[in-house]
Amino acid sequence: MVGALALLAGWLALAASAADAAEATAIDPGDVGRVINFSGRARVGTGTDVFLNALVIGPGAPKSVLIRAVGPGLAQFGVAGSLVAPAITLFSGAQIVASNTAWNTAPNAPEIRTAALRVGAFPFAEGSLDSALLATLGAGTYTIQVSGVNNTTGVALVEVYDLETEKLPDDIRDNASPFLLEGRRIFRDDTFGNEVFWGDRLRLHQAIIGERHGGVGAGLPATQALAVGLKVDVARLPQAVIDAVKAGQVDLEKPETTIALLTLDSVVGVKAMVEGGQIKSIGLTCALCHSTVDDSFAKGIGRRLDGWPNRDLNVGAIVALAPSLKPFADALQLDEGTIRSVLRSWGPGKYDAELNKDGKAFQPDGRPAATVLPAIFGLAGQNLATYTGWGSIPYWNAYVAVTQMHGQGTFFDPRLLDAGKFPVSVRTNGANIRPAQDLVTSKLPALHYYQLSIPAPTPPKDSFDAAAARGRAVFNGKAMCATCHVPPLYSDPGHPLHVGAEIGIDNFHADRSPTGAYRTTPLKGLFAREKGGFYHDGRFKDYAVVIDHYKPVLRFDLNNSEQNDLIQYLKSL
Repeated sequence: MVGALALLAGWLALAASAADAAEATAIDPGDVGRVINFSGRARVGTGTDVFLNALVIGPGAPKSVLIRAVGPGLAQFGVAGSLVAPAITLFSGAQIVASNTAWNTAPNAPEIRTAALRVGAFPFAEGSLDSALLATLGAGTYTIQVSGVNNTTGVALVEVYDLETEKLPDDIRDNASPFLLEGRRIFRDDTFGNEVFWGDRLRLHQAIIGERHGGVGAGLPATQALAVGLKVDVARLPQAVIDAVKAGQVDLEKPETTIALLTLDSVVGVKAMVEGGQIKSIGLTCALCHSTVDDSFAKGIGRRLDGWPNRDLNVGAIVALAPSLKPFADALQLDEGTIRSVLRSWGPGKYDAELNKDGKAFQPDGRPAATVLPAIFGLAGQNLATYTGWGSIPYWNAYVAVTQMHGQGTFFDPRLLDAGKFPVSVRTNGANIRPAQDLVTSKLPALHYYQLSIPAPTPPKDSFDAAAARGRAVFNGKAMCATCHVPPLYSDPGHPLHVGAEIGIDNFHADRSPTGAYRTTPLKGLFAREKGGFYHDGRFKDYAVVIDHYKPVLRFDLNNSEQNDLIQYLKSL
């Protein structure tokens, strides 16, 4: 009954003191050390080939441990053939001490999540079938058994963490590590309770699942879901599903495939609320608009790229699928048909975050008032968020989470009480929102920390040429780009706001904000924002058009060689 891998020869002492730890791990007597965790990967079979490993707790006070069996979570690390649904059982002799299947079904799931963050373990997806348990154990020998639910087999990673480790001397690092991991979880998976809006009120999920599955209409086939820009995180797909897709055994023309992908929690930024195997509601997360994938598996299917704007995502077309748009119609005092027309006018990669504040759906020239989805990478050191500098990053997180994603949270901004500028906000009490339950405010610190931690991506080496080296001099000199886009921030340090006349454009969108001005957009990672055009509304289709625009505004001229050098430099940022 010995598993395929015996970790540390089958025995590990989690010592109750530094001296005990020194003996158990055979370190020098003068050293102060302790074993704080171990992990190992094994193939889990059935019968006598389930995974077994002994755990020894040394003498002293009872010790708290976190034990995890990772199966589906291995997919994100490229491990093939992972165990689909691992089950952990902890024995003391023949007596079961604790057991778990599907970690987030445990009564103490929040404590399991917190413990994993504290010890630096990578977080499990909220709906994953990975298993974990917390136990407080006295001195003695215990057995960890990992098997597959319903006699399934596959590769699993077994981890044991000592939760009684001494506090690290760097308390700042202690604070930072959980913030980073929790912030990523919030960014990727937290709906802030907005399923009450998107599912219960708009019934968006019903249009996606279709009439055959308790919804309405024909449903949304996977091909159409991908066509409107929804992305699939391949790391959240079981190996069996990946193999079936490769073999052409998955019909992407059926809504059932979309339902399966949602149930697997693999659709980026979309969270299905599943009860009894049926999707009962749906919520949205930050990642919907501000993450994409690298298409490493197929178009629209790959590994996540957090912070990248999803310029394929047709937000308006997706929202327009909802059976009911009554909340929007009531707020804007328009019929639902008109609301659908406005939503469909946005097109891919655009969204209007001010529409439910000022009611302005179109620019004076008739173009949609929506703006291109911004990047959420490279924000460290940047002051003010959004194209018009509404406020800080935490401000905008609260604004979006509450007033755009329609999560349940507190939001306050007395500037929105200006009835002349923000009539819809005044009419709908949008300046001071205080629900009975706040699911947003407590998450703002970690979310902010994670966003500041996302670096601007490095452009592919073949995306620019050697002329970029010469282009730096043009950027800093003749073209005067660095006057506002100051390296290495490539934005204005300080208060980065300019009225439209300063940069040679109209002030329409700036006037929709409390600032009445445009923010100097950071330039790092420009290549990831080429699709959909540059500037807030994508009005400039490429680098050359941007440069040509600025020539008369800033009164400079470039010859063809200099202009090409500058373009290559911008591509290299």
